[in-house]
Amino acid sequence: MGQKIDPNLWSDGPEPHLMGGKLPSGEVVFPMPVGDAAAGVEPYKLSRRGKLWSWTSQGFLPKEPYEGPGSGPGEGPPDFQPFLLGYVELPGEVIVESRIVDARLEDLHLGMELEFCIVPFNMTHDTFAFRPVAAIESKAA
Repeated sequence: MGQKIDPNLWSDGPEPHLMGGKLPSGEVVFPMPVGDAAAGVEPYKLSRRGKLWSWTSQGFLPKEPYEGPGSGPGEGPPDFQPFLLGYVELPGEVIVESRIVDARLEDLHLGMELEFCIVPFNMTHDTFAFRPVAAIESKAA
């Protein structure tokens, strides 16, 4: 695995979790605040599973500060690989924006069960994503 795209986005270990924060009011936020905004906020491991709330396909090279495939030295739009993006509702916690992997656009549906995973972002960094639980279970079978 590569280096984390941000060292504070998820926990380490065999079953990593996105790291949010629990405000003094009890509200859960993502990502975990930093600096002065983190005063009184407790680190909080978010659920690994959630439901697909909304989604789209990123079919063209994003503008800067994007640093994924297609943005490196000597790369350009022909090197870009389209990807899926969605909002994943972690029930009782938050809705997070994430890449969706191991799925096709036509397979996605409202309420689809998804699970957190770590995936390569570029040649040196990993990022987080969510993938359909059905894809995980079919690989295990």
